[in-house]
Amino acid sequence: MYVRTLYATGDPALIDEALDALRAEALGLLTGQPGYRGYGLFADRTVGKIAMGSWWESEQAQRDSDEALKARRAALLAPFAGTVAVDVWEAAVFSPPSPASPGAGFRMVRADIDPARIDALVERFRGTLLPGMGQIDGFVSGTLLVNRAEGRASVGTIFRDSAALAASRGPQAALRAKNAPAAGVTVRSLEEFEVIILDRPADHG
Repeated sequence: MYVRTLYATGDPALIDEALDALRAEALGLLTGQPGYRGYGLFADRTVGKIAMGSWWESEQAQRDSDEALKARRAALLAPFAGTVAVDVWEAAVFSPPSPASPGAGFRMVRADIDPARIDALVERFRGTLLPGMGQIDGFVSGTLLVNRAEGRASVGTIFRDSAALAASRGPQAALRAKNAPAAGVTVRSLEEFEVIILDRPADHG
């Protein structure tokens, strides 16, 4: 599975217009593409940030969909986005799809790692980190994305609501503090967002 992520920043006063446009069109555009497997739209209205990720069954499906959709994507974001960054990742480990209502919380951690240690990180995430996060109250799902060529990783976790997200900060920080140094991971950023859309069809895994 491959995931294309987009990270946009802009004027917080204009973010709702962009989110309304994405709510109206994004799923329809994506589900019409071969190989589509899911989509998440996340926002930080206070600071002015939009993050989203679309899931694809193969590298080719990811590339084809990007070519087909990038012009419309840019138009939808144009009223808001002052900066836009697009990345492609391998979905190395992820929870089974679970429902999450709008208003759920999303935490994203970006990190660097020696590419030679990525396989060990994947095993640690699967065997220790994901089960540990699963014990935190309100946990909905967790994902490890990796870019093997560049030695980068991104961990995304979703919690039931904003209160559960807030309550999870300490327990998840403890897991991170214990496991990141052991895995050779250098954490570069820690961010939280509101879940706007989460579409992970069960029959698509």
